[in-house]
Amino acid sequence: FRVPCGSETILLVEDDAGVRQVAVEALETLGYTVLVAHDGAEALGVLRRGDRIDLLFSDVVLPGALNGFELAEEARRLRRGLPVLLTSGYAASELQKRRPGAPLEPVLDKPYRREDLASAIRRVLDR
Repeated sequence: FRVPCGSETILLVEDDAGVRQVAVEALETLGYTVLVAHDGAEALGVLRRGDRIDLLFSDVVLPGALNGFELAEEARRLRRGLPVLLTSGYAASELQKRRPGAPLEPVLDKPYRREDLASAIRRVLDR
């Protein structure tokens, strides 16, 4: 089994320092360039700067006013068609109950293995 890699730029939004460090290391070993934000407001600031961003990879539960679903909506207002992959320690079915009727973003369950992360990213980017 070959782990799928890439060369795109990913905006990682994660407030937990330990999880963020592991995710950055995993993404970089897969060949991606990683931009980091600690919450939704910081992520929107990065998006507004105009840097190349090929994928938004965000935790669902974030500190501050925006959760990952809301961040995805705002990010797509700024950058139409931006691919989004969310991650959460909560089951996807539980997340959907909290946001009935909202479009279901792909959600990668935490904790995830590097191989699962790699596959999920390629599924979203290669659509």
